[in-house]
Amino acid sequence: MQTMTEAPKRRALGKGLESLLPRVHAVAENGSAESGEGKPREIPLAEIERSPFQTRTRFDEVQLAELAASIASTGVVQPILVRPLPHGRFQLIAGERRWLASQRAGKETIPAIVRQVSDEQAMEMTIVENLQRSDLNPMEQARAYERLARDFQLTQEQMAKRTGKDRASVGNFLRLLKLPVEVQAHVEEGVITFGHARALLPLEDPQAILKAAQRVTALSMSVRQTESYVQKLLSPEVTAEGEPKEKVIDPNVREVQVQLQQALGLKVRIEDKKGRGRVIIEYARLEEFDRLLEKLGG
Repeated sequence: MQTMTEAPKRRALGKGLESLLPRVHAVAENGSAESGEGKPREIPLAEIERSPFQTRTRFDEVQLAELAASIASTGVVQPILVRPLPHGRFQLIAGERRWLASQRAGKETIPAIVRQVSDEQAMEMTIVENLQRSDLNPMEQARAYERLARDFQLTQEQMAKRTGKDRASVGNFLRLLKLPVEVQAHVEEGVITFGHARALLPLEDPQAILKAAQRVTALSMSVRQTESYVQKLLSPEVTAEGEPKEKVIDPNVREVQVQLQQALGLKVRIEDKKGRGRVIIEYARLEEFDRLLEKLGG
């Protein structure tokens, strides 16, 4: 592991799991290793324990069943990565899906590369391997980034660089941890999406977020509808039931709104805030849309 020159006390992850395992790749090329490390060998599945550093909590059952069927037919193509434990047992570092699928396939052993690594190194490898997967749910990704930040004191910029992700994306995932635990569970279960969760965050108050999330799911709101709903809730005027009141429209804006409606023959709504906003034109039929295009296009 290397130490970053600008912050000597901070641990620096390499770009992906590969850079954390340089000796493994060297072994694959020359076929030898110090102390026998690096060369895949068959290890009994019963002697392998799940990693305590694993941030992944859910697996797609259909995909897991498909992998198990493939392993039952052709075996495990890519070895898993483990480290030795006392009393002859081993602990997973990477490859949990292959380990689980092999058990379902009825295999007794699995090809594995054994590495002598510390707890800290094992945790790094497990977290980075997870973040490079495309099927983690948003909350699993958020917790993985949180662990990198907490245990390795990495900034969002450093985490983005080490995992190949965009810094803004890292920040957005970390913000999900501010959601109430009930809403986090909804995100994890797929009841609401990452986009819905982001739209709810500006409410800040946990109870307000929870109440809004319940309404969003009950009405099956889209992300755009959720964003609009939250913006209305953030306005100072709401009813006793928590519903947003109609906003008071500036007389000048209302006059222009009426003029546009008369000119276009369609319902027009202008949302203005200190000189910035948007004009929303509503149509009920394709014929109305075609007429609108003709008028706008001359």
